[in-house]
Formats: sequence, structure tokens, C-alpha cells
Amino acid sequence: MKKVLILTYYWPPGGGAGVQRWLKFVKYLREFGWEPIVYTAENGEMPVIDNSLEKDIPKGISILKTKIWEPYSFYKAFIGRKKDDKINASFLSENKKTSLTEKISVWIRGNFFIPDARKYWIKPSVNYLKDHLEKNPVDAIISSGPPHTMHLIALGLKKQFPNIKWVADFRDPWTNIDFYEELMLSSSSDKKHKRLESEVLSKADAIISIGKGMNEDFKKIYTKQPEKFHVITNGYDEDDIYKGPLEKDKKFSIAHIGTLVKSRNPETLWKVLKQLVTENENFKKDLEIKLVGKVDFFVKEQLGKYGLTTFVNKIDYLPHNEVIKEQQKTKVLLLLVNQTKNAKSIVTGKIFEYLAAQVPILAIGPPKGDLADILEQTKSGLISDFNDEDQLKKNILDLYNNRKFINFDKNEIARYSRRELTKELSGVLTALSR
Repeated sequence: MKKVLILTYYWPPGGGAGVQRWLKFVKYLREFGWEPIVYTAENGEMPVIDNSLEKDIPKGISILKTKIWEPYSFYKAFIGRKKDDKINASFLSENKKTSLTEKISVWIRGNFFIPDARKYWIKPSVNYLKDHLEKNPVDAIISSGPPHTMHLIALGLKKQFPNIKWVADFRDPWTNIDFYEELMLSSSSDKKHKRLESEVLSKADAIISIGKGMNEDFKKIYTKQPEKFHVITNGYDEDDIYKGPLEKDKKFSIAHIGTLVKSRNPETLWKVLKQLVTENENFKKDLEIKLVGKVDFFVKEQLGKYGLTTFVNKIDYLPHNEVIKEQQKTKVLLLLVNQTKNAKSIVTGKIFEYLAAQVPILAIGPPKGDLADILEQTKSGLISDFNDEDQLKKNILDLYNNRKFINFDKNEIARYSRRELTKELSGVLTALSR
């Protein structure tokens, strides 16, 4: 088999979508003629732990680990957090409003830790992997970001081994990410981020993005060699689908699975649900708002503001295998997009497991965009714009009253299986290595 070195910060026992993308690729790569070697952090700061994912690591695979130093101990002390507290992603604050010290820490993060807080791992990783590759050559290197530190490690290796093909995989944008402006960057810091991003886009032999919109944005940053840009979405693993007996929720449950941050708070939904429970006594008796995962303090406040707290069923982080069951049990799966300038190109990873669950999806986001295209292609749900209360209300009532039958297109959904997506990835790798 040909060999590919995969650089990923997120790896089991860490949990979440960032782990699953490359864990699942690694699971299936051997079927398509590629032997994966994984490089990851021995002691990385993981927001959540999910030991159930370790079952997907192929037997006999080489996993290389080195220790990483991250400034989180100073960060926790600065903002008054305990040493063992987990650091949440995407500016999530579960228990209190954002403090002044947290705002200062965001400014420090954006301006002094470029591209991110793992920057001090770049040089040690390049040195370690240089020695390893001299003794154990590979045919290709893949870096997965964020953290974009992983791309800079790969960039360093590319300078040492120019003949090894390098694929840069972006699970999220870099300078176009929705919270980029919240980093409070100075002009020089902004330029540095953009310079590093451009260097990665120009030096990598292939660029993979998880969505069409992100792919087009990267092409605008680096306008040469459009042929080296590819889209390989996230997906679902057929092995994860629960096939045993499962009783559906008795109530009309609308479930959001995953982290619900302030920037994704669906105030329009809370307004509409408030109207519906006021106007419709049966709907009031039937409604359940199921929130599975971490929820920002601001979102909890909003639910209280609209008198919806009593309808909430809050479930803390679950292992991935249990999350799958919750998705399949619920009546409606809620899919939210951040209301940002790049909203049309946002495709959250959870949509693909939503598709696999074959439960109707209620989406809030741009009616014309990557997400809307997938919903239409797979015939799997209804979408309304961010502030379109009338359409959202109609969508909810159609689902509640079974007036809108969702006729899932199973053939289109199957295109997003992890095995099929790994086949696409192997095609990119094979084309580069010829």
C-alpha cells in the first residue's frame, strides 16, 4: 500500500465533529490502497472526551504522538477558571456572561497566538517528523485544520521534503471563519493571518474544503491552479446507525444536537415557539425542546425571556453512540447556521448524521446556499431564512400536523457515507502520487 501521514490535533479519546472526520477517513483508507499513519498531540486540550470513538481506530495502525505545550494553564488562571476545567470552542460560555478578563484573553489569543494557541508545537513537530520521515518515507502528507497550526507543520515538512505531496484539509475557514472579527485583531495580526493562509494555499499540492462555498472562497484568495481545489464534505458512518428497536419520543420533540453558542442562538425560533404555545393548547402540551450538548449562558437567558424554559429537556454531552440514538428517537432535528457574511457556505457536520437518522430536519439559514442545496437534493427537511417568522411558523406546523411529508431520497443520502467520501479522498491522493 501507499502510505499517507495524517496530521490531526483532534483524535480519540477526544470527542466531537473535529475528531470524527479524520477518524472515519482513517477507518476506511486501507480499503482504497492507502495505509494511514496518524500524528497527533499526546496531551492536547480536548473540550470533550468520548472513549466510544476508539472502537473505530483500525488495528495495527501507526499513531505517532508528541507532547504539546499550550498556554491554557495561564489562560485559566487569568480568567479565574480551575486547572481541570475544559476550554470550550467557539466562544461558548455556559455558566456566566463574558467577563472583561475573558475579552482581554480573546484579544491576546488573536494577536499573540498566530495562527492559534498550538503555535509552539510547530517547530518540535517538524523536527520530530523530519527524523521520522527520513527513516520511514511516505507518499503523501495530509494536514487537517483548524487548528491551522497543523497546516504550518505540514508547510515546514514540505520545505524539507518537496517531493512528498501535501493535501491541506479545511474543516472550517481560516480568515473567513464566522468569529474572525471577534478576535479583535490589529492590522499587523490580520495581515499575518492572511499571509500564512495564502502561503498554505499556494504551497499545498491539493486543497480540500468541506463545502462548495468555502472552496470558492479559497479560490478567490489563491487564484492560480483552480484544479487543485476539491470539495469533500463531512458525512455519516453506516456502522454508527442504530439498528435495534427504538421507541420514538412521545412528545413533539425538536432536538438540537451539539454545542449551541451565542452566535447561533435562534431568537426567531424562540419567538415563534412562544406564539405557538400561546395560540395552540395542544401544541403547548406536546412541545419538547431537546438540547443535547453544551449550551451557552446567553441561549439559556433567551429561553427564559420567551417563557420556554419549562419545555426544555437539557441533556449533557453524550458519547457518540448514544447521540445517534437520540437523533433517531426525536421527531424533528434542528439545524442552525450562524448569521454571518459567509452563512451561505456554512455546512455543519451534524447535517450528515441527521440525514442518516432519516428524521425531518428543521433548518434556519439562507434559503439559497450550500445547506439548502443539500436539503433539497436529499429531500430531507424544511428551511426558513434567519428572520422569516412566517415561513418558520408554517414549517413547524407542517411538521407538527404531518402536512409536509418528508420523502427522503436514500440514494442521494448514501453519497455522504464515510466510505464513499474516503473513496473520493483516495482518488485525490492517487492522482497526486502518479
